[in-house]
Amino acid sequence: MSQTILYIIIAIVVAEFILERTLDYLNQKKRSKTLPDSLKGIYEEDKYRKSQEYAEAKDKIGFISSFLSFVVTILMLLGGFAIVDTWVNEFTDNEIYKTLIFFGIIGIGSDLISTPFSLYNTFVIEEKFGFNKMTVGTFISDKIKGYVLGAIIGGGLLALFVWFYQAFPDTFWIYAWAIFMVFSLSITMFYTNLIVPLFNKLTPLEDGELRTAIEEYSKGVDFPLKNIMVVDGSKRSTKANAYFSGLGGAKNIVLYDTLIEKHNTKELVSVLAHEVGHYKKKHTLQGLIISSFTMLLTLYILSLVISNPILSAALGASEPSLHMGLIAFSILYSPLSTITGLLMNVFSRKNEYEADEYAAKTSSGEALKDSLKKLSVDSLSNLTPHSAYVFFYYSHPPLLKRLGALEKHIPAVS
Repeated sequence: MSQTILYIIIAIVVAEFILERTLDYLNQKKRSKTLPDSLKGIYEEDKYRKSQEYAEAKDKIGFISSFLSFVVTILMLLGGFAIVDTWVNEFTDNEIYKTLIFFGIIGIGSDLISTPFSLYNTFVIEEKFGFNKMTVGTFISDKIKGYVLGAIIGGGLLALFVWFYQAFPDTFWIYAWAIFMVFSLSITMFYTNLIVPLFNKLTPLEDGELRTAIEEYSKGVDFPLKNIMVVDGSKRSTKANAYFSGLGGAKNIVLYDTLIEKHNTKELVSVLAHEVGHYKKKHTLQGLIISSFTMLLTLYILSLVISNPILSAALGASEPSLHMGLIAFSILYSPLSTITGLLMNVFSRKNEYEADEYAAKTSSGEALKDSLKKLSVDSLSNLTPHSAYVFFYYSHPPLLKRLGALEKHIPAVS
């Protein structure tokens, strides 16, 4: 039976790899070397050619990285995980330590494999196309901080999970879900104040036209604005972004300095109006409820099978172990996870249209259109993705569809 489970696990990994490569191929074939009529007025000829070159460069390194990851995964399934499991069992008998060391080795090994690709992407591709502003020192610093945070937060949550599993074998999934909810809410509330400053510098937006416009808009739509902060995104990239953080009646706006640099006040307010639309339509709350239900379902299904020694045996373990069972379960569960992910993407794309509509009605639809165009062109985005690729991967609608939808909410000029 364990051999059959192994074959199923390998079949799932192979099927997912084939699906990814097929979607990538369809997306690549959809691209055109000449500027499509639908993009005239958005992309200039030279900028469009640059976007195609950028996409091709990303595709090549992405394929190599994905193929190597696929090969390593197969090798791990055929004995690699069993070797690591044997090392861990020889090192300690404590189940918590076993799990932490096992996933620590797997995590570090995975990072060592991916780091050369990350370096190439950052310092070759992103540098070539004018996006990279990161230094080698910042890259190394980010890695170290990431390891420390991963060890503290990830290791702490994993240790709690194992402890609950040992202490409450029949109901551990409920306690694990409760911890997940507390963590998710904590991140939503404190991410900007606690995590962001470890990597970036946050400063209050200075008084002036932009701050006044944002405050007046927030007051006009009864948005509970607390702070307006600027983050030095230019420390790493020229790409721009903006987001809200916080829950309830204390919202923080975070603007990338690159966003402020490239957009006028009206465009920036329209971008923020879009984010306010998510708040007003309760999209964040809905997403939290859906993700909490999905996690609860996942943990419940896990509780039904995790004690079965066949999972560990399928990966070559000499004796049942929680960490080997978790690896096997994560792959066996991935088809269902893919389905829930697709549904979440459909839900997310619907929400983006609603937030755009809110911004058009309360701020400026034309300004939002202009800002979306700038954001897409400045980041050399692929504006003609294949529909299947969009269905599987896009949490936001493609730009042309968003622009078309926005037109319906912009008053006609008489």
